[in-house]
Amino acid sequence: MAQMTMIEAIREAHDVAMTADDKVVVFGEDVGFFGGVFRCTAGLQEKYGKSRCFDAPINESGIVGTAIGMAAYGLKPVIEIQFADYVYPAYDQIVSEAARLRHRSNGDFTCPLVIRMPTGGGIFGGQTHSQSPEAIFTHVSGLKVVIPSNPRDAKGLLLAAIEDPDPVIFLEPKRLYNGPFDGHHDKPIESWKKHPQGDVPEGNEIIPLGKAHIQREGADVTVLAYGTMVYVAEAAAEETGVDAEVIDLRTLMPLDLETIVESVKKTGRCVIVHEATRTSGFGAELMSLVQEACFYHLEAPMIRVTGWDTPYPHAQEWEYFPGPARVGEALRKVMED
Repeated sequence: MAQMTMIEAIREAHDVAMTADDKVVVFGEDVGFFGGVFRCTAGLQEKYGKSRCFDAPINESGIVGTAIGMAAYGLKPVIEIQFADYVYPAYDQIVSEAARLRHRSNGDFTCPLVIRMPTGGGIFGGQTHSQSPEAIFTHVSGLKVVIPSNPRDAKGLLLAAIEDPDPVIFLEPKRLYNGPFDGHHDKPIESWKKHPQGDVPEGNEIIPLGKAHIQREGADVTVLAYGTMVYVAEAAAEETGVDAEVIDLRTLMPLDLETIVESVKKTGRCVIVHEATRTSGFGAELMSLVQEACFYHLEAPMIRVTGWDTPYPHAQEWEYFPGPARVGEALRKVMED
């Protein structure tokens, strides 16, 4: 085991994969010489050369389109979109080409492509550096969607994504890069170096896609969360005294519905937390699935705690960010119903 930040764990996953397989190539805006805006690819170009880790022009559709061609011809590109907010020019390439390649070729071609993107707020990035677009990718058949919440998961899930024969959207909560964050922005920053989930196994330890993790066991209410909201939910449970079971989904597609259903049947209550906007957010899909599978076990209406249906604000970031107070209020309400 080694103590790592999420940045270091992601870099380690790249290194392990590139050492094991020379078909793995890494590129994107500033990922080569500079090592990425968050330094997740630092040192890779120096170690593996400019043919395997290189900088790309500021053209997201070009980056994704080139990577799809590489994947179709047998390489394993791991590309970085500098911020998830910038992916929209490449959305057509992702949906119409990457996600469809296996199906339209009747299995003759696959697209072993990983698209890494820093996501979410909490860093005063404003409306163009704080978006959480996970829901628009879960709607696309043929894509897998991963959101790790800690260094160990980041490394293990990224290694699994690189080995997957189909395209994977890998969203990295930027507020968690250096340490866990419980939503209390006025408290001192905690480092992963002092957190149990900062312990990262050495080597090629893969965490399978499609398997959730029970972050906190409880009996009163099930909280479904992912990314930064896992720690916000934990803090809310501790502060309210509600015995909440917090499930870190880890992958949204494929979704570990079995773990969700087992927990909700046990607790009889469910709160769903995500940072993305409320309308058509992934929480709506989770509510539908829980309703279908657990209707006769629910003892109270489900509650969503989400971002608001507005662009992500800069000056009022902590009013938008679903913090422990809002999650705690939902926990108390669902227990009263």
